[in-house]
Amino acid sequence: QVQLVESGGGLVQAGGSLRLSCAASGTIFSINAMGWYRQAPGKQRELVADITSGGSTNYADSVKGRFTISRDNAKNTVYLQMNTLKPEDTAVYYCNADVLLPGTQFGMDYWGKGTLVTVSS
Repeated sequence: QVQLVESGGGLVQAGGSLRLSCAASGTIFSINAMGWYRQAPGKQRELVADITSGGSTNYADSVKGRFTISRDNAKNTVYLQMNTLKPEDTAVYYCNADVLLPGTQFGMDYWGKGTLVTVSS
């Protein structure tokens, strides 16, 4: 019913920048929070940043001042601008959205398949 498709990952040198995008499609009434998570090899998935429908943001301490999350509610799309990338930012980045389907009262959690970000030193 609902799909999240990420794009924008790739290989970048330390100090460089990348911009991730995630578009939600399907039968959607509205989207509450949207966010980005990441999972590095051998580690648990962790929150990178999230944003409410009203634009309030939250960041992991490790990315504050370097990453910026934003969203376009009209396009059901969330972005992650990543600057001053470090090798420790290397991970698969996953998009997450709390989606309210038509005729329902509570949001459902959806995930994208992930996009790989590799930062070389």
